[in-house]
Amino acid sequence: MMGSVGVGFLNKLQPLGLLVLRVVVGIIMAAHGWQKIHGGPSHFVQTVSGLGLPGWMAYLTITAEFLGGILLIVGLGTRIAAAAILIDMLVAITKVHLHNGLLAQGGYQFPLTLAAVAFSLIFFGAGSLSVDWMIGARGK
Repeated sequence: MMGSVGVGFLNKLQPLGLLVLRVVVGIIMAAHGWQKIHGGPSHFVQTVSGLGLPGWMAYLTITAEFLGGILLIVGLGTRIAAAAILIDMLVAITKVHLHNGLLAQGGYQFPLTLAAVAFSLIFFGAGSLSVDWMIGARGK
C-alpha cells in the first residue's frame, strides 16, 4: 500500500519534473546560442563551413539554440523547439563530437544527453506548468 501512495504523489509532481527539464536544457541551449551570437555569427559561419556544411546552417543552429532554448524555458512551442534542438544536437554529435568517443575530452556524452531530453520533450510536451498548456487549456 505504501508504494502506491508514493507513486501517486510522484505522479502529481510530473509537471514539476518537466518544468525542471525544460528550464535547465533551455538555459543551456540559450547560453550556447548566445555565445555564437555574441562571438559574431560570421565567425560561426566559418566554423560550420569548416565542418563541410553550408555556412547558412550556422544561422539554423543559432536559432535552434538561442530561440529554441528561450521557448523551452517558457514552454511555448515546446515540441517544435525540442525537435529543432534534437536535430541540432544530432548534427553536433556526428560532425563535431563523435570522433572523440563518448567519454573523452570533447566527447559526445553531453550533446547526447541534451538530445535525449529534447527527444523526450517531443513526446511528453511542456507539461501543465507552461505557456503551451495555458494556451491549450483556454481553448477547452
